[in-house]
Amino acid sequence: MRIADKGKREKSVERPGTVKYRQGDSAAPRGQSMKILIIEDELSVRLGIACTLEGAGYQVEAADNGTEGIRIFEKRHFDIVITDLRLPGADGIGVLKSVKGISPETGVIIITAFADVKTAVDAMKEGAYDYISKPFDPEELLLVIDRFIKHRGLVLENIRLREEVREKKEFQYIVGASPGMQALFDSIEVVAKTDSSVMIYGESGTGKEMVANAIHTLSPRNDKPFIKINCAAIPDTLLESELFGHEKGAFTGATQRRKGKFEAAGGGTIFLDEIGDMTLALQAKLLRVLESHTFERLGGNESITVDVRTIYATRKNLKEEVETNGFREDLYYRINVIPIIVPPLRERKEDIPLIVEHFIKVFAGIMNKGSISISPAAFEALMSYEYPGNVRELKHAIETAVTFCKGSTIDLCCLPAEIRGQEILKQPISFMCEDLSLSDRVRGFEKEIIAQAIDESGGRKKEAAKKLGISRETLWRKMRELGFPESSAAED
Repeated sequence: MRIADKGKREKSVERPGTVKYRQGDSAAPRGQSMKILIIEDELSVRLGIACTLEGAGYQVEAADNGTEGIRIFEKRHFDIVITDLRLPGADGIGVLKSVKGISPETGVIIITAFADVKTAVDAMKEGAYDYISKPFDPEELLLVIDRFIKHRGLVLENIRLREEVREKKEFQYIVGASPGMQALFDSIEVVAKTDSSVMIYGESGTGKEMVANAIHTLSPRNDKPFIKINCAAIPDTLLESELFGHEKGAFTGATQRRKGKFEAAGGGTIFLDEIGDMTLALQAKLLRVLESHTFERLGGNESITVDVRTIYATRKNLKEEVETNGFREDLYYRINVIPIIVPPLRERKEDIPLIVEHFIKVFAGIMNKGSISISPAAFEALMSYEYPGNVRELKHAIETAVTFCKGSTIDLCCLPAEIRGQEILKQPISFMCEDLSLSDRVRGFEKEIIAQAIDESGGRKKEAAKKLGISRETLWRKMRELGFPESSAAED
């Protein structure tokens, strides 16, 4: 972010990748901590290979038949297995399949007589790295091993980079360098690797859903569905059907069978936002599902087994809700396994410059406005405000500011009234900027009023439309005309 007339730029904090691998996994000098298993029934060949490899610095073990070789491999890890194709006991193909079944990353090199070359090629289709034909020069074997080490190093580096990109992509929307946010990042990385239930606490607008997204994306279930449902946004009479589905004829309007969110999330993760707003009756049914991993669709008798990870979020203090009988105690202890607290923006104001920079880039890109800086007065106003709506409110403020920014600098007049300060709190933004045309002033004022209504309604468009005295369809049309992001204009 550039503060106009100051020329200073805050630096974003990049999260390091989480994938670790051993020093010897990359291309390295011969013998660097590499363990090799030789399986060869001819004593002279076996001893010759062992002598060559030990001389090159590798750690070597040997077996004289396939069955013994597999037994050794089951007990200890090896980076490479060198096996003859024809062996007493299990043959080379059997060794290959066993090794790959136990450790897919282990390289298998096949030794074969000239007449068995076709079979060796077939073995490579089964996962062997390479083969060499008898008789062979010891240096030829060392070159094949070197190629495998380099190949594995490239594969692991590619995996590491993909993981790092995936993590950065997921964390880029959770912006912050404060101690509270660094602790949050660390918690996300730790809990993502587990399969435990997670409870995310935080005020409205702090980004609880983004935390849930990050946990799922960094988890082993990331290739399975991630299903979200807001318990406060769905009427109590429909929430049970949304969660568990219903059979045809279960209630008026149920014209066909419908899967619920739990069934749709099979194998993946389900995120129950605002769990504190769920009725006590439905809490009892949810508890049963969590304990038995089974449920029935509404109006049905078929027992459905489901494997899902559950993540919850609430703006409420569930402990206090339990004490006032607003939340079931048994369910509370069942879901509050790993609590994560997302700090409000007023407690981490040092993150505001990073967040402002992030959203300026986002909205300047959407509106094709190029590079935009911010004046000292506007920056001071943003830093001084308390943000009862947290990051969501700051996001809307920057969207408004970028909308009204005619040049390359966001000035104080471009910010929403409540952020500009008490002395001008009641002056519409459209009357503040003299360089705006009438149509732009009207458009901006309308956009500010709609954004405020949506924010006060917790993002629920139907409720926002009711506040504004217009239909939901009219609200959607207005949002599209005024340049709200497509995802915001389409969601309800």
